Amino acid sequence: MNGKKVLGLIFANIHEEALESLTNMRTMGSVPFCSRYRLIDFPLSNMVESQISNVGVVTNSNFNSLMDHVGTGKPWDLSRKTDGLYLLPPYSLSNTTMWGNRIDAIYGNMNFLDQSNQEWVLMSDCYNIMNIDFEKVFDAHEESGAAVTIVGVKGKKPSNMSSILVMDDVAADGKINSAVIDPDTDGEVFYSCNIILIKKYLLQTLITTAHSKNEVSFQRSILMNCINSGKAYAYDATDCFIGTVDSVQSYYDISMSLLNKDIKHKLFVNDRPIYTKERDDMPTLYGNEAKAKNSLIADGCEINGTVENSILFKGVKVEKGAVVKNSILMQDTVIGENTKVNYIIADKNVNIKSGVELSGAENFPVSLSKDTRI
Repeated sequence: MNGKKVLGLIFANIHEEALESLTNMRTMGSVPFCSRYRLIDFPLSNMVESQISNVGVVTNSNFNSLMDHVGTGKPWDLSRKTDGLYLLPPYSLSNTTMWGNRIDAIYGNMNFLDQSNQEWVLMSDCYNIMNIDFEKVFDAHEESGAAVTIVGVKGKKPSNMSSILVMDDVAADGKINSAVIDPDTDGEVFYSCNIILIKKYLLQTLITTAHSKNEVSFQRSILMNCINSGKAYAYDATDCFIGTVDSVQSYYDISMSLLNKDIKHKLFVNDRPIYTKERDDMPTLYGNEAKAKNSLIADGCEINGTVENSILFKGVKVEKGAVVKNSILMQDTVIGENTKVNYIIADKNVNIKSGVELSGAENFPVSLSKDTRI
């Protein structure tokens, strides 16, 4: 199967409640990550690298920063006369309203599906930080003859998200014999990443039927029906890099794990690059007393203090005598003179004045909302 025959559909607002303060003013898809990226960059780049040239981004609310980031899709080579990148704002039937569930969202964008020339639809959320070769998923889907292919990964079930599909009986050929939703378990399971490949006409038929019955659960009404009818197959992506962001803690843990070069190189692969919107800036300036160790530091920063085991986005300033350890500082954050911060996540434009000491813990990082002043 060629990726050009596949329509990409990315849901930008799913499971925002898991990230608390980081999604108060933005979509899940526009949450900053790893000093220069946004979460939407990962599914979007994976799709483009798999030759998908038509992508719709389904939005719901707080999507101004997302619009600014994705723009016309040029960084992903999706600014085109034919196909390209489409931002799909919320609407339902004839009036502009917020959609309440995935069925509602897809049904509200049925015209977009109708107008596309692709035969299949690849759907993805934005809470997975991943690098997957979707062409392998396409080939496995075609070879199995499945009606729907669900990409899954082995690990602990995300604890702060609802409607997580766990595939508890998968045959050697990938056929899903049985699955459950939100099982009560702390052990390792094979759970869905909410990355779904399905024939377009089948998706339209199932969504129209479910919507007419006022059904609200995509997993129960669509996926479980396909599984029970014997038409659903699984693709095991455990060998790929997939980090599921289901809480502020998991966001922090996944981010900090990338300070390990081996893990970072598994996510950022040369032949499957991750694209993003660039903000041109000068190189980072290091003062005479600056010290930096085991950190990811973007362009445009000014470092006059000490930075260890941390991730700094563009425009961050660390003043003289300041010490930053085990922290994530997003764009244009300022750490004042002689200030000490440890295990914190500072959103954009946070300003911590001189002489302040602020510390969380490895299993409880302190999260500061955008524009916070301390």
